[in-house]
Amino acid sequence: MTTSRGARLVRQVGAGVGEAVLATVVAVVVVAVGLVAFSLVQWPAFNSSNVVRALTTVGQVGAAALIAGSIALLRLRRSRWLAKPLSWAGISAFVTVTLGMPLAATKLYLFGISVDQEFRTEYLTRLTDSAALRDMTYADLPPFYPAGWFWVGGRVANVLGMDGWEVFKPYAIGSIAVAAVVSLVLWTQLIRADWAVGVTSAVTAVAVTYAAPEAYGAVIAILLPPVLVMAWGALYRPAELTGGAAKTGGGDSESGGRTAGGWGAVLGTGLFLGFAAACYTLYFAFAVFTVVLMAVVAAGFNVRARYAARTPRRIAAHTGASHAPVGSAGRAIGAPLLRLIVMGVIAALIALPVFLPFLARMLDRPKLQSGGAFHYLPEAGSELPLPMAHFSLLGALCLIGTIWLVMRASSSRRAQSLGLGVIAVYLWSLLSMLATAAGSTLLSFRLEPVLLVLLAAAGGFGFVEGARAVYQALNEPARFRWVVIVLATVGALAYCQDIPHVLAPEITTAYTDTDGDGRRADQRDPSAVRHYHNIDDALRAQTGREPSETVVLTGDTTFLAYYPYFGFQSMTSHYANPLADYADRSAAIEQWSEKDTPDELLDALAAAPWRAPDAFLFRRSGDEYTLRLAADVYPNDPNVRRYTVAFPVALFDDPRFTVTDIGPFTLVVVNR
Repeated sequence: MTTSRGARLVRQVGAGVGEAVLATVVAVVVVAVGLVAFSLVQWPAFNSSNVVRALTTVGQVGAAALIAGSIALLRLRRSRWLAKPLSWAGISAFVTVTLGMPLAATKLYLFGISVDQEFRTEYLTRLTDSAALRDMTYADLPPFYPAGWFWVGGRVANVLGMDGWEVFKPYAIGSIAVAAVVSLVLWTQLIRADWAVGVTSAVTAVAVTYAAPEAYGAVIAILLPPVLVMAWGALYRPAELTGGAAKTGGGDSESGGRTAGGWGAVLGTGLFLGFAAACYTLYFAFAVFTVVLMAVVAAGFNVRARYAARTPRRIAAHTGASHAPVGSAGRAIGAPLLRLIVMGVIAALIALPVFLPFLARMLDRPKLQSGGAFHYLPEAGSELPLPMAHFSLLGALCLIGTIWLVMRASSSRRAQSLGLGVIAVYLWSLLSMLATAAGSTLLSFRLEPVLLVLLAAAGGFGFVEGARAVYQALNEPARFRWVVIVLATVGALAYCQDIPHVLAPEITTAYTDTDGDGRRADQRDPSAVRHYHNIDDALRAQTGREPSETVVLTGDTTFLAYYPYFGFQSMTSHYANPLADYADRSAAIEQWSEKDTPDELLDALAAAPWRAPDAFLFRRSGDEYTLRLAADVYPNDPNVRRYTVAFPVALFDDPRFTVTDIGPFTLVVVNR
């Protein structure tokens, strides 16, 4: 039995991995062809013309036709060999058109190089310069933020011969498309293939709308719904405790010996948790929280079933027998606990290479400046998200999903797993609000995309099952199926063509920010970023070193996003490495600005406990050179206070400094 189960596990995992690889290849080809085709035409800017909006709609209709064709083939049980690639092409084409077409006239991704996208671009630039795991800003420090998504992006940039900032857009779009088709492969292993295509399409559309700006989070959010169904199938297997047939990995029907006893689901969940840990700490923590919640609920259900099964009257009422075999209380609790531990071990093995350098360095620095990353509480984080109460197409889908989750909670394993995921979001939100009393948060507002994709998946199931129930209640009228198809098509197209409107601020910023080539895609005058190329040339010439060997102190930290120089100080404490002593560095910078002579300044630089700047990049202001720093002022919203530090010009009037004016900047290189 063990041998046969192991063989089934190998076949199950092998088939899933093989299909995922094929789906990935299709998605990559579709994205590459689409983005190259878009780049061959000189499009008008999104924020000044409706041309790209119109073409985006046309592309979305074409992608929807591919998806609808694949669903039709699957329902008719024809040309299955064609239906799957068609579905992969349709979903990846939808992602490519919806994100790529509105951004066709710019090299920047959503949000350009502004706000959080600045530090993400900086990280990608760092890992494009070298495959070594290094902090995005600080020299000689291992990374604190998970490097997985950015490391792969850096390798992609190297293969394509592109800069980190330039590869961000195609890589982000490509990774979301790949996540979508892999999610489809997972769904196909769990439910009917035609349902899988429909639900994946709904989840992908919602994720593109609300998670795409944070691309490395979007890939996890898209995969989360099928993974939770899979995890529940691994953790809650009541039939095994009573000696009955094993439940499938996530479906609602018995499948007897055709499964691998849930161990394929254990492996898949562990792999996902490891992937999430390597890419995004918050989503990883939430996924672990949810899976642990599932294990606790599964153990509770098992214990309850054990005691219920010992009562002959209850057994007879449910099975017609006078007794039923049932596992011990230890097994009832131990079975999900064992599977949970195995998931954790698999996840740890995958994530450990990413976190090991930081953990090893942390042993030498037990006292960290931590907590800054959690010091943010916008209005959205102070209230529970209730999208099902909004009057919109998405609100209606979420409402249908909520109704379906409640109605099917006792009869559908899909509803149970997705419902536990939704409950986990609300529990996390309440805990985050409670944490404010302790001076921190759990950043619950960033889980809103997760809630939306979970409810979108539930809404997809609810729509299909609800339509079928109405169809039967109306005595199966001949035209009813066409009514459902038309309603679904109209609703889907109405939602999808509105996505560029929802993302309009993010798209507009991609056109108004100045890119690494010194151009603005909306054809307006570029910002001071256009001088960065000259600054880079001057730094290389005056230091004689590569960017990765040079530390620059500047308040214009976007320079570090375009060029792989190390920074002496990060843009804010919220993105700073806890090992970097952010507050102490800021205090040191202020003290340096108060020195009276070049000798005093050079002595202070030499005495610094960190690697001192090799160069300063200032803004000029009369007889002073200035740079802007940031301070954490949580619990205020905004949570960052910007302030200016001014250095007297005379402080650098010494042959040991090389001073160069470049546009509005002054570059000061320390001659060593």
